[in-house]
Amino acid sequence: MRRLVPLLFFIFFASLLVLGQESVPLLILKKSTPVLSEQQKKANFCVQGTVILRVVFLGNGQVGTVSPITSLPFGLIENAINAAKQIRFEPELRNGNPVAMTKVVTYNFYWGWTDSKADFNAANKSDEKAEAILKKAVQVMGGDKYLNVKTQIGRGRYSVIRDGAVVSFQSFIDVIVFPDKERTEFKGSGVKTVQVNSGGNGWTFDGNNQTIKDQGQAQIVDFKQGIRTSLDNLLRGGWRNQATLSYVGQRPSTLGKRNDVVKLTYNDGFSVEFEFADDGTPAKAIYKRQNADNEAITEEDHYAQFVDIGGIKVPYIIDRVSNGKPGSRINYDSVEFNSPVPDSVFAKPANAKDLKKDLKL
Repeated sequence: MRRLVPLLFFIFFASLLVLGQESVPLLILKKSTPVLSEQQKKANFCVQGTVILRVVFLGNGQVGTVSPITSLPFGLIENAINAAKQIRFEPELRNGNPVAMTKVVTYNFYWGWTDSKADFNAANKSDEKAEAILKKAVQVMGGDKYLNVKTQIGRGRYSVIRDGAVVSFQSFIDVIVFPDKERTEFKGSGVKTVQVNSGGNGWTFDGNNQTIKDQGQAQIVDFKQGIRTSLDNLLRGGWRNQATLSYVGQRPSTLGKRNDVVKLTYNDGFSVEFEFADDGTPAKAIYKRQNADNEAITEEDHYAQFVDIGGIKVPYIIDRVSNGKPGSRINYDSVEFNSPVPDSVFAKPANAKDLKKDLKL
């Protein structure tokens, strides 16, 4: 094999070039400082802060959509957006081909605009730190075994909590085929209810009235939102190409400890934060939603009592906290992974009688 050293050297060098083309990150060539209008210059704003923008860098070397994540008053947000549209860059390459990317760009205003490539690099180094936190958490949850989960069947109890006390509870079986199929059956006081979702479709069964109905658009949106806020979606990467990942910082936990916080900001502006203990164990998810009265509610999912099942970690307790008050608890009795789940599990039955029997898997 060593007889053709010059040829092999050429092949080796060429292979390095090809490998180098497989993944070349986005490179910012010029990030201009926002420009104040003459009227703004005369105003002498007593303002300090940072404009954070979500910028789409197209594969053709042009800047696409620019949308604010945070803003400043007095027209300063418009200054920053106009500057972002003038960014010169070399697009990211994948397998030698330029691709579109969404990145976070920041502009600082301290009685005047300050600009540096460090702003951009700092934001994206935060992304690197966030990615490292996810990688550590994946290893804690089971590494490749966790990532290769295709189905999950859980059984347990669901409790509703009011004023610190359990006011009702139901047994449940929850069947998931990742990424977007789920069937959940509840039983309580001799009554069964069923909710089934499969992609953009869904149906429900009301055991009290013995009726089967297609889900409305609001219910389907809630289901999809639930996927976006789920720990599995974060760690298994279902959000990629739909959201931007960033490192938020640390937040007080318990007993003098602090959790690392990462944030997913989806392209439509919806965001969810996830906290991780210093050993990489997931601690909670935090996000906001609108209730029926159009009021903003802060929801938190707290993960606890992790159980190892065949090398995969599962939080056997998930507490839902709304505006700081406990609202419900999921308590698993058993969880199994990668058992076969037929498509018929998600099919809408012809009549309610078919739902009287227990689900067989």
